[in-house]
Amino acid sequence: MALVQEIILVHGLWFGPWAMKRLERNFQSEGFRTRRFAYPTTGDGLERHAAKLRDFARESSADRLHFASHSLGGLVTLNMLNDSDGLPPGRVILLGSPLGGSETARRVARIPGAQRLFGKIRPTLETGYPHLPEHREIGLIAGSRPIGLGRLVGGPGNPSDGTVAIDETRSDDLKDHLVLPVTHTGMLYSKKVAHQAAMFLQNGHFKHSSA
Repeated sequence: MALVQEIILVHGLWFGPWAMKRLERNFQSEGFRTRRFAYPTTGDGLERHAAKLRDFARESSADRLHFASHSLGGLVTLNMLNDSDGLPPGRVILLGSPLGGSETARRVARIPGAQRLFGKIRPTLETGYPHLPEHREIGLIAGSRPIGLGRLVGGPGNPSDGTVAIDETRSDDLKDHLVLPVTHTGMLYSKKVAHQAAMFLQNGHFKHSSA
């Protein structure tokens, strides 16, 4: 019998599971089973979000359990996987996640009233989450089209997707890293991003020659 492969999709800051619908359809066309995780991005801190994701993941009956996580969702996923046993094996694809912290978030935080924008998740956005779990192969797709929130506050610095700088997405512990010409939000709707993400989840690497 063929292995059942499931992807849990985890959305980013200020979004909901609806934002992952196009990506979900693209994954389903590649033969994956999918579920979308919902969480109140600014309503709780990283640990609480990770605990909810852990409970959601443990409901899976798949043979292989993958994660596809956008921006803040990637940090939630990494935190959860660093403290979870008993989940089915699988890979992780991160989309524009600021592993090293977000300069855009730090700049926005200086604006009066910014605490209301970020809520309890503000410290995580500013510092990132560079601790990658050793037991999962993790790939990251970054964007290089600089249109987004960062431009409104002076830019995230260095080449970016408009919100997160490419340098903020790098880690020596990543299995693979790929830069594509998409914006921070646009990567959720890109067929090329979805195809490359599915390739990593299946094979553990991107096809760099087509980037």
